[in-house]
Amino acid sequence: MADLLGKDFALVEIHKLYECHGLLLEHKAALFTHLQTRWKDLFNARFEVLLYDLTSTYFESDPPFAENDKRKFGYSRDKRPDCVQVVIALVVTPEGFPLAYEVMPGNTSDKTTLREFLRKIEAQYGKAERIWVMDRGIPTEEVLAEMRASDPPIHYLVGTPKGRLSKLEAELASLPWERVREGIEVKLLPQEGELYVFAQSRDRINKERAMRRRALRKLLTRFGQLRAMELKRDQLLMKIGEAKAAAGRAYHLVDIRLPAAREAVNAQTFTYKLNRAKLRIARRREGRYLLRSNLCDRLPVKLWELYIQLTQVEEAFKNIKGDLAIRPIYHQREDRIEAHIFIAFLAYCLQVTLTRRLRDLAPGLTARSVLEKFGAMQMIDVHLPTTDGRQVIFSRYTQPEDELKLLLRRLKLELPEQAPPRITAAGQLDQ
Repeated sequence: MADLLGKDFALVEIHKLYECHGLLLEHKAALFTHLQTRWKDLFNARFEVLLYDLTSTYFESDPPFAENDKRKFGYSRDKRPDCVQVVIALVVTPEGFPLAYEVMPGNTSDKTTLREFLRKIEAQYGKAERIWVMDRGIPTEEVLAEMRASDPPIHYLVGTPKGRLSKLEAELASLPWERVREGIEVKLLPQEGELYVFAQSRDRINKERAMRRRALRKLLTRFGQLRAMELKRDQLLMKIGEAKAAAGRAYHLVDIRLPAAREAVNAQTFTYKLNRAKLRIARRREGRYLLRSNLCDRLPVKLWELYIQLTQVEEAFKNIKGDLAIRPIYHQREDRIEAHIFIAFLAYCLQVTLTRRLRDLAPGLTARSVLEKFGAMQMIDVHLPTTDGRQVIFSRYTQPEDELKLLLRRLKLELPEQAPPRITAAGQLDQ
């Protein structure tokens, strides 16, 4: 960066970079407003459909912290309940363009976040007829009622908890399946200003059944092995706990009888059997999900297509935690932690912009593959000593190979002129 800007190394000295963190957060709202305008200009991006979800990122820091510190224990999406964390809520479009995000305390419940985010988007971008797409567990009945009563109405499409499917199962059973595309069928159930969409995917049914069979077979095999072992009761309980963690949901399909506190572990005191009633319910629900919406006039295929776009926000979280490496976060001050996360989102904005640009100029290439190709170019300093004790320094980038030249042309990018040489004072090295 110093070479590109014609400055010395002190420009990017690590403590100066850290100090910059304190200057960033006040520009967060203005930056997202600017980015929305730029994405509209560059790609004619649309912002009527908003995908909303939450994730978490953890810290190896040791508590306790200040009472109002956001690093707290909570439900960990990273499978690290032993670490404090913060929760990150994100709104993106189906193309992956982020509109807003928020860093929340690590013990924040998903269902408490939506109302404030609705206000945040309206305050920053104005009122509009938007469609919010969310997974189950985020909206509450009260917030959905507020969305229906809003002027203009705020539309939504959300997944529903299994409990609601149980309540509606009898009514849904009598309805016919409608084919919306190859391998996808739905049932429609209008109810009090809302539409319930019960969808099934043949591919998803086959996948989930294969996973359940594999896990169940492994679990029953393990139980058979445990019955043949000479174990104390406490040892048996620990090994059953390990088997439960490995089996996941399949564990609840098996009824287990454990030995009493003073009973010996043997084939009579430790028994198990498959619960066929639970298995029938599981089979009925595999590959199927119930959606709920106040978009009662939309075609079923459009609702299904909207819902599966939730994978875009999951992809955003995957990129932020993967390619962009939001972790580890070494900062201790809360403002710098939030600035660190802000920088990660700025990197994601650049990545998604490059991805969208590639769609038009170099289809078939991903942002990751393009950056890997550009990684082959290096910038080096060539030092040439002079007879009077000085040095001539040439900062040079390596010439691109033919494949990279083609990519530069496709992306309409031009390399800058090579930097002019620098000459040090006698007896000094240029920094």
